[in-house]
Amino acid sequence: MKTPRIDSHQHFWKYDTQKHAWISDEMSILKKDYFPADLKPCLEAIEFDGCVAVQADQSEDETKFLIALSETDRFVRGVVGWVDFRAEDIEERLAYYKNYPVVKGFRHVVQDEPDDAFLLGDDFMRGIALLEKYGYTYDILILEKHLKVAEKFITAFPNQPFVIDHIAKPNIKEKSIDTWKADMQAIAKHKNVYCKLSGMVTEADWSNWNDDDLIPYIDATIETFGADRVMIGSDWPVCTLGGSYQRVMGVVMDRINLLSETDQEAILGGNAIKFYNL
Repeated sequence: MKTPRIDSHQHFWKYDTQKHAWISDEMSILKKDYFPADLKPCLEAIEFDGCVAVQADQSEDETKFLIALSETDRFVRGVVGWVDFRAEDIEERLAYYKNYPVVKGFRHVVQDEPDDAFLLGDDFMRGIALLEKYGYTYDILILEKHLKVAEKFITAFPNQPFVIDHIAKPNIKEKSIDTWKADMQAIAKHKNVYCKLSGMVTEADWSNWNDDDLIPYIDATIETFGADRVMIGSDWPVCTLGGSYQRVMGVVMDRINLLSETDQEAILGGNAIKFYNL
């Protein structure tokens, strides 16, 4: 039986100027609503079966919004929501979301925090320590500069399933790879950590990138984590800043044609299914 193909990372939103203030004027294409009906034709065009919807706003209203979408659009196989890990009632909130099996894990937009050591904050780590008890995953959204801190953070939770979003956003536009690669190798030594082949196009030159700009990073990620801990993700609709859904996903799909059929199936869906328990 063929393994379902899963886009492990995309977003939905009802555009709001305050809630989505991070969308700048140069990102004007994103200043509109994006719903499952908009994504479905994209998935069908490349013969994908489902997706994981990831939070884009730091509120529990966002988590509930994604849950509601999954109830009407069944191809939304999983939700990565948001809770305040620093809150005193964090355990109560995690327990609450066990009522919604579609919620597979959580994420915090660490890349936007002014403190580069945010992940190591006592209150935040206290909250993260509860995830294992409830069987949740955690998506690590950081920039390359946070990788050394992230490695210390990961070390503190050896049994917690983690996934690095967007290959930790290296500076692809400047073709900077050596320091990023070394730091990712340190992360990958922790076998509880996966990595998403996603979000690369927005770290390249949006209007002038080509496949050769991304391939060294794709190859390095697979070489570092192994084909059994890497998953494809679009970062739709953000990826449309750099081109169509099909083109962005096609770069990874074309490159992994060099791998065995088993490895391809793992990257295109099997690993996301395993990691998120879809």
